[in-house]
Amino acid sequence: MKQVFTKSIEQLSQHFSIDPHQGLKNAEADKRLQEYGPNRLQEVKSTFWGILFLRQFQNPLLVVLFLGALLSLYIAHYVDAIAILVIILINASISFMQELKSQQSMQALKEMASPKCWVRREDAWLEIPAAELVPGDVIKLETGTIVPADARLMDAVSLQVDEAALTGESDPVYKHHRVITDPNTPLADRKNCVFMSTAVTHGYATAIVNATGMKTEVGHIAQLLAETEAPLTPLQQRIQKLSKTLIFAALIAVFLVLLLGYFQGMALLSMANTGISLAVAAIPEGLPTVVTIVLTLGAHQMMRSKALAKHLTSVETLGATTVICSDKTGTLTQNKMQVKHLWVGGQKIEVSGLGYIPQGEFRDAKSGQLIQVDAHPALQDMLQKAVLCSESRLVENAGEYSVQGLPTEGAVVVAGAKAQIHKSSLLSSYEVVQTLPFDSERKMMSVVVRDADGQAWLYVKGAPDVVVSRSDEVECDDGIHPIHLMHSKIESVVADYAQQALRTLAVAYRKLSNEELQEIDVCLEKGLTFVGVFGIIDPPRPEAIEAVKQCRDAGIGVVMITGDHAATATAIAKQMQILDPKVDSRHQVITGTQLNGLDEQALFDEVKNIKVFARVTPEHKLRIVKALQAHQEVVAMTGDGVNDAPALRSSDIGVAMGLNGSGVAKESADLILLDDNFATIVTAVREGRRIYDNIRKFIRQGLTANVSEVIALLWAFVLISAQVNERGEVSVLLTLAPLMILWVNLVSDGIPALALGVDGAEDNIMKRSPRNTQESFFAGQLHWRILLRGTVLGTMTFVVFKMSLDAGYSPAYAQTLAFLTLIFGQLVHIFDARTFSTLYERNPFDNRMLIVAVLLSTALSLAVVYHPWGHWVFGTSSVSLSHLGAVMLFSALPTFALSAIKYKTRWRWL
Repeated sequence: MKQVFTKSIEQLSQHFSIDPHQGLKNAEADKRLQEYGPNRLQEVKSTFWGILFLRQFQNPLLVVLFLGALLSLYIAHYVDAIAILVIILINASISFMQELKSQQSMQALKEMASPKCWVRREDAWLEIPAAELVPGDVIKLETGTIVPADARLMDAVSLQVDEAALTGESDPVYKHHRVITDPNTPLADRKNCVFMSTAVTHGYATAIVNATGMKTEVGHIAQLLAETEAPLTPLQQRIQKLSKTLIFAALIAVFLVLLLGYFQGMALLSMANTGISLAVAAIPEGLPTVVTIVLTLGAHQMMRSKALAKHLTSVETLGATTVICSDKTGTLTQNKMQVKHLWVGGQKIEVSGLGYIPQGEFRDAKSGQLIQVDAHPALQDMLQKAVLCSESRLVENAGEYSVQGLPTEGAVVVAGAKAQIHKSSLLSSYEVVQTLPFDSERKMMSVVVRDADGQAWLYVKGAPDVVVSRSDEVECDDGIHPIHLMHSKIESVVADYAQQALRTLAVAYRKLSNEELQEIDVCLEKGLTFVGVFGIIDPPRPEAIEAVKQCRDAGIGVVMITGDHAATATAIAKQMQILDPKVDSRHQVITGTQLNGLDEQALFDEVKNIKVFARVTPEHKLRIVKALQAHQEVVAMTGDGVNDAPALRSSDIGVAMGLNGSGVAKESADLILLDDNFATIVTAVREGRRIYDNIRKFIRQGLTANVSEVIALLWAFVLISAQVNERGEVSVLLTLAPLMILWVNLVSDGIPALALGVDGAEDNIMKRSPRNTQESFFAGQLHWRILLRGTVLGTMTFVVFKMSLDAGYSPAYAQTLAFLTLIFGQLVHIFDARTFSTLYERNPFDNRMLIVAVLLSTALSLAVVYHPWGHWVFGTSSVSLSHLGAVMLFSALPTFALSAIKYKTRWRWL
């Protein structure tokens, strides 16, 4: 049944064919359970691990390598084939292990459901598993209950429900059972309904179940989550594009070889051998592995900074973020209500402090002068009355403070604690006779106390307009004044606080006679003496304000998306400078109701101007994220509730709160802030940018080696005459053997390239604008540098090879000298690749890991050359020390010379 909040109990009873006072009959409940199914969320169907593993071989680079391995087996190059297959398995296994951990979001949603509930069946209350609830059941709710299904309230007594995880509302919601007539009422304002997985914090009620399982609001979110596909990250998109480019280049090179070989009369096997060598040379086999390892190292660094990356690619995505869509409560704010202002005795006072820590100062709002509470009778009296008229408690555990009870009331208790006023101490002088709990009808609560002299008093706190209407006089510094003389002043104070999005709470009292104590009732709440007003708010995190500024400096927009009221959200956004001060805030803030009136095109036109979205639903969040993505924005979405899960999944990177976030949000997110600190996002963005820079540097280094290898092989194919072997087959002696190429790509070049993953950030990294999502890895003329440096180094490698052959050395000796030329050329080139300027402008010794990696790579490569095992596997030959020294010097010349020219000319392409 739709819009149950607009229906009366009689209409619901008729629709569900029930007697609310009797409940369903057991037979009818069983029938409906068969019809509607169990009251649980559908589980995600996990992909079989074998299928998941096979998916990893969809990587086009691995496909080409696999074809190369098959060709190697066909032509009996078994060592080559085994080496290539091992590389393929390593790459696939790393990706497989990452994906195996990612299918838990729906299970987290399922576990939130209440396992047991009280239901009325055949005029008797029974405790049954929540999974057996059906539409039309009458359920009972009380303090501490987890709501087992969506239901329409039949009656409610002081009922308050924590719906923060579902709606984003920061405070418990006061509920009633009256009909709501507006059919467009947003979810957060449907006060006569309760929703599955929310928690009852106070009061009790009975309700008629109107939706179960996947038909509930949380079930709707689960469905959205199941249908929402996570987009490819910018890094994944670039690697896919790069893979296609490299495969195309490899195919072109192989085609040229086959064409030339055909005209030279080469045998098919010889051409296949050459083709494998070129394919291996053109494709950076270590690219997927090294990128994964670099991202893993970055993830560990981020974890030390209190940011846990669930998916490795999300580490890099943060560096491309252009917009952060942030939840307000608990993310930008502290999620701890605080008294920041109060009005008492005709004086405005400001209260300092952080969170629930009972430390702070009271200062005059005008002069800023410090106020000693024990020297300010009116302030002391107001705090004492408010603390006595409170049921919340301030709790300290191992230096951490928390509030047990209602957050707003807790703020008053903390304010009292800052003045050393505690209820436990006051009870030595006062006796609590009776408490009249808060009621949403009265909008106030009262407590009857008796002081040390035996005099009874009624202390009241509640909504200012209600308390004023029940007051006869106002207590000021200069005496008692009639309420009508101070009415406008109080209204002005309340309006001023409301403009600052402060929640207001008034305090009043009256003396009680002995006769009135005989029958204590809410009728006593009249003839009050008004004392003062508290201004309460969930304030911004101080570090989050600075983080927003840093985001702005880095060219990253911050958008607040919240379920809270527009006025509160606007006030917080102004304090945090999220709103543009040059633009009217009314043009930067929009509510969920207004959003409903915008079609997709209208939202697309407006979304970049809006900085605050208030009173929004999960569907709204999805629309906002998608509208921003339609503008080519890379969107990071932060959140902590169930309601955030679909948007977290849909965004380019979902960021969940680790301390106060729901399990669903954490499972749906890519990044979890372990300290719930918005400022940690800035650190993570910096890390993401550093990692992307380092991946580009690795790609430059790796592809320069690949170009060198291809050029060296092609020169041999073009300039060295074909020879006829003893079987009459025509073949060409190649500059490098296939396994030599694999060694360069994976070991001699791969190990130092890994050290680039821990390279420090360049100085200007957080002063740049976010990079364009369409920007390739080769932006900034990087492709010309790769082609030029690779061509020069490849040509020099071939020259060494050709000169050695011409000097009468054996083919194995000549290949070994070429092998060493390429290795040492790349080891020198890596010091230039680690900067976007030149090696002359960055200290080569500030990355100690790189120095160690270069030395290790050198040692291993020399072992391949001089150890008999290397001779057998790689076909190398021991070279003389004089030749070794000459090769080292010769191979270093291109990098030093070209970098010197670039340093002088500032040619970016060099």
